[in-house]
Amino acid sequence: MLTANQIHDQINTYISGSFLVHAPEGLYAPIDYVLSMGGKRIRPVLMLMAYNLYKEDVSAALAPATGIEIFHNYTLLHDDLMDRADMRRGKKTVHKEWNDNTAILSGDAMLVLAYQYIAKAPSAHLKEILDLFSMTALEVCEGQQYDVDFEHWNNVTEQDYLEMIRLKTAVLLAAGLKMGAIQGGALQQDADLLYDFGINIGQAFQLKDDFLDVYGDPAVFGKNIGGDILCNKKTYMMIKALELSDDTQKAELDKWMRTTTFNPEDKISAVVNIYNEIGIKTRCENKMREYYDNAMCGLEKVSVEKEKKNELTNLVHDLMCRKN
Repeated sequence: MLTANQIHDQINTYISGSFLVHAPEGLYAPIDYVLSMGGKRIRPVLMLMAYNLYKEDVSAALAPATGIEIFHNYTLLHDDLMDRADMRRGKKTVHKEWNDNTAILSGDAMLVLAYQYIAKAPSAHLKEILDLFSMTALEVCEGQQYDVDFEHWNNVTEQDYLEMIRLKTAVLLAAGLKMGAIQGGALQQDADLLYDFGINIGQAFQLKDDFLDVYGDPAVFGKNIGGDILCNKKTYMMIKALELSDDTQKAELDKWMRTTTFNPEDKISAVVNIYNEIGIKTRCENKMREYYDNAMCGLEKVSVEKEKKNELTNLVHDLMCRKN
């Protein structure tokens, strides 16, 4: 069995050797720029780890795993444009480094490239993999639309939010795992269990991101905390705070969400104080633990030796204990 780090190195090497800027440079240079930023590569790593449960040599699955990573980065490129974000992984976003039109067109090309790399999966499983990927790609778009819609909804519920992050974040992790299992020759039951495992860790993963935005250490987190609070993002914590607050706390939250001119530190401090009074930190941690436990329970049922699943177990544990 390969370690997660070994797989990470293999996918990085494959990606770095796959993309050479060619004409028209204005289309391909931004793609190379985005992919060269690196990152955790969680999605292709998970696909290859699932494949490695059944086959030792992962080289045959490197191309489809790259397709998953290209698709993920395509969504980030367009998300950054929609959010008017300035920075991504410490560098200017594509629409800032180039312009909006470049971000749109290079993003569109990345989606096509993602399909081309996914289509390099073994022919015996190609239709099943393409069908799963197409369904997942559409679900990610649905999740993004819900995220946009929530900016204008005044009654976003906990279930609304959990469904949004399932679509926007979790399904791509789940699809990667299932695609890896299918290519590796897994039984259908195992492939389905690994998909459910991915859904649960994806939910926990996004909740962890929300949690770190409020309770992370800025020196480790890599950016200032409280960004979600400042832009009134309806995260799990904000939704639970609005649900559980008393009249005084609710009025205070409403005031800060309506106010357009404020000192950022004052707003963050006031909202976090309410979170602490209600016990939102513990509630979010408990919800993460619920998804994590469900994921581990599902992984135990996958019919390969326990030792082969240790790397997946360790990777997920590290993701849940991460500080950034």
